[in-house]
Amino acid sequence: MPSTRRKSATPPVDKIEKKNGPLLDDIRLLGRLLGEVIREQEGASAFALIEKIRQLSVSYRLKQDAQAGKTLDRLLKNLSVEQAVSVVRAFTYFSHLANIAEDRQNVRQHALRERRAEAEEGSLAASFEKLARKGLRHREIAATLARAHVSPVLTAHPTEVQRQSVLQAERAIAALIGERETLIGERALRANEAALRARIAQLWQTRLLRPAKLSVADEINSALSYYQSTFLRQIPRLYADIEEALPGEPIAPFFRMGNWIGGDRDGNPNVKAETLQLALSRQCETALRFYLTEVHELGGELSMSGLLVQVTPALQALAERSGDDNPHRGDEPYRRALIGVYARLAATLQKLTGTSALRHAIAPSNPYADAAELLADLRTVDASLATHHGQALAEVRLKPLMRAVEVFGFHLATVDLRQSSDQYERVVAELLATARIEPDYSALGEAAKVRLLVNELNDVRPLRVPHGQYSEHTVGELAIFEKARLSRQLFGEVAIRHAIISHTETVSDLLEVLLLMKEVGLLTGTLGENAVASLIVVPLFETIGDLRAAAGIMREYLALPGMLDMLRRSGNEQDVMLGYSDSNKDGGFFTSNWELYRAETALVELFKPLHDSQGLRLRLFHGRGGTVGRGGGPSYQAILAQPPGTVNGQIRLTEQGEVIASKYAHPEIGRRNLETLVAATLEATLLPPARQATKTFLERASELSERSMAAYRDLVYGTPGFVDYYFAATPIREIAELNIGSRPASRKATRAIEDLRAIPWGFSWGQCRVALPGWYGFGSAVMGHLDEAADAAGREERLALLKRMHAQWPFFRTLLSNMDMVLAKTDLHMAERYVELVPDRKAAKAIFARIEAEWQRSNEALSLLTGTTQRLAGDPALARSIAYRFPYLDPLNHLQVELIRRYRAQKDAGTEVHERVQRGIHISINGVAAGLRNSG
Repeated sequence: MPSTRRKSATPPVDKIEKKNGPLLDDIRLLGRLLGEVIREQEGASAFALIEKIRQLSVSYRLKQDAQAGKTLDRLLKNLSVEQAVSVVRAFTYFSHLANIAEDRQNVRQHALRERRAEAEEGSLAASFEKLARKGLRHREIAATLARAHVSPVLTAHPTEVQRQSVLQAERAIAALIGERETLIGERALRANEAALRARIAQLWQTRLLRPAKLSVADEINSALSYYQSTFLRQIPRLYADIEEALPGEPIAPFFRMGNWIGGDRDGNPNVKAETLQLALSRQCETALRFYLTEVHELGGELSMSGLLVQVTPALQALAERSGDDNPHRGDEPYRRALIGVYARLAATLQKLTGTSALRHAIAPSNPYADAAELLADLRTVDASLATHHGQALAEVRLKPLMRAVEVFGFHLATVDLRQSSDQYERVVAELLATARIEPDYSALGEAAKVRLLVNELNDVRPLRVPHGQYSEHTVGELAIFEKARLSRQLFGEVAIRHAIISHTETVSDLLEVLLLMKEVGLLTGTLGENAVASLIVVPLFETIGDLRAAAGIMREYLALPGMLDMLRRSGNEQDVMLGYSDSNKDGGFFTSNWELYRAETALVELFKPLHDSQGLRLRLFHGRGGTVGRGGGPSYQAILAQPPGTVNGQIRLTEQGEVIASKYAHPEIGRRNLETLVAATLEATLLPPARQATKTFLERASELSERSMAAYRDLVYGTPGFVDYYFAATPIREIAELNIGSRPASRKATRAIEDLRAIPWGFSWGQCRVALPGWYGFGSAVMGHLDEAADAAGREERLALLKRMHAQWPFFRTLLSNMDMVLAKTDLHMAERYVELVPDRKAAKAIFARIEAEWQRSNEALSLLTGTTQRLAGDPALARSIAYRFPYLDPLNHLQVELIRRYRAQKDAGTEVHERVQRGIHISINGVAAGLRNSG
């Protein structure tokens, strides 16, 4: 192993351990049980090998024992394939178990703070305290929530590595670990330990990898599991917490869930109209089955007799309409009423999804027309309970169920449609050519395209020619919109609300989608008179150039005759989506963040007079990923770092990859993360920063951005051989082969960085522990700016300004905080091992030297600006996590390199590839991703 140079400074482990006794106890317990399972399943020699590797890795990483590192290096290189895969499996499972222990510690600490009545930053309690100190009354806060729209959107992910079987076993382990704190006596603890051991044995014998490519249906089911475990119960609890904090104030249903899975076909040919239907049907089934279960349980709880309590006439009428004539329930009006509600829900399930309820007291009948009808019946039950002191009975199950129906309806989550602008253009061009209106639409200039599209939007006739012959692509795209129209009728208007256009570059990109909506009846009337759009056409600005053009494109779009009137008639709201991933791949970490900031500011300036005069609301949709290079990082700080006025109670943001599992697999942690979104939105809306970014701050950020982008693009796009280096020194090729997503890693069959999807780009850099998209270019920008000063005094003056920017500007402080996390997670020792995989050693050495030098500059620059050389000094919890994880990640990375070396050599030689080698690589990818947590 290499020496200890270039290591990020993190707090000494012995200091961390003193504060985290329960966490260490959990990790040791789970690690011991895993070891027992391995000894039993694989034999004593396999266990001894794994334990030796563990001890050497801990000695090297935590005790900085160089000799242990050398011994470990020799040992790992000489393992057989069978041994290597066994070791990879062991350390991968340990990463998963460490995540469970860490999640439990977070829940434990949160509960402790609640018992002490300590308001934790990012919690609703802390936010309400801040709002109260600023003199904001409950009524003002409730009014803000009534206008708010907060929506996390789950997206399918090309690098998602979790299987449902593994997630379910891990949830069971998490529950058992949580139980241990409430058990009394050695006997109970032994029984719990035996159950834990059984679940860990289940994990060991459960296949981590999928044998076939993940389908969209698999992704749909994976996302739905988080609704079943977390969202359906925790979001009503979140509302209850808000109601408790704002007593007497009605809280409108402002929190909504979103979903891309089944509707996002950008780069995914597997998403079709049938897929959209499947997604909506499965979502509906998930919601209705939850309601059915809750209504059934509620019927068991509301056993009150009409001989003992007086119910309202409305409740009595609901009971009489139920059709339940069982004499044993003749005096139980609530049960009879709820049996009727259940029967109607069962009929609704059958009508909307074609599936049947599990139990029937009476036959399903009279399906609900919509969720509002169901909610009305539940409110009848609630109102009756209130008349005979039954409010306490309503709080446990009925109130959360009513809130769930308000939030999730029959659709569960709003499914977004998404497609690339060039694919929409293909459809429009074919429609126009077949209708003999324009033979070569794509060849027209932008002005001519806009004129033509506006004319067509002002013509009531459709473009499609009866019995005309259209390509499979055009038929498929129109079928998606047709299915969207029918699905809105079936599941409710909020089931599909957005049509997102990837790679929006022109006004015509938006008009093309409006024209396709007109073809299927999602847009009625004409643009010049009475047009109403059922869907919000959402531009997605992704590259640096697109972000810079965003406000100008929207200005031209809104200025079109009739456009503002159409938006007013259609709900008076306009979403604009901003892409963090592709802008980073295009311009690097700092420039991506800076151009996003500038684009948001420009869009707010554009929309503010329209909001003031016409009520048109702007809602920014943040396309954030898991890694910092893709907009990841703590959501609370990210929202507060938005430019002033850009949140205004309206925010959507994507949740992707391993981040979904880490945030929402555990119900309590899930509720905490949901709470954070609401708290940050309230603070960003009602508590503007005391200090705005000064003109000097903005000018300096712009200068740093230019330098950073130049350095980044010079490496990635201007260095001969860089593409070859990237494809050899990262596991991108192996990631592309792994069955971890339903879409390809690249949009086109090329090796161009421009065509590579941003998610595997960031994921592969994380795997080799470089995490280049999260920091590269910053050091050159800062140090170049400082070194350009005329003298020492000028340098100090420049540094002082940058320090003030860090201290006073939330945007700059959050950007540096996120980079601090990335630099702490990087390991250039490990990255250097991957460089050995590059055939051209001379070029590899030169390129890695540039990466290493920039890392040093970035690390030094961050230390200068923050005043500390210790990474994560302000985040001891994450520092603790890294300190514990790295010794268990090291063997995974080393073996990943070794197995990739063998795998590629076999492929290059044309010999049969050892299946176990490939499987070992893919398991190591899973393990590293689990250990890093925000790698996707």
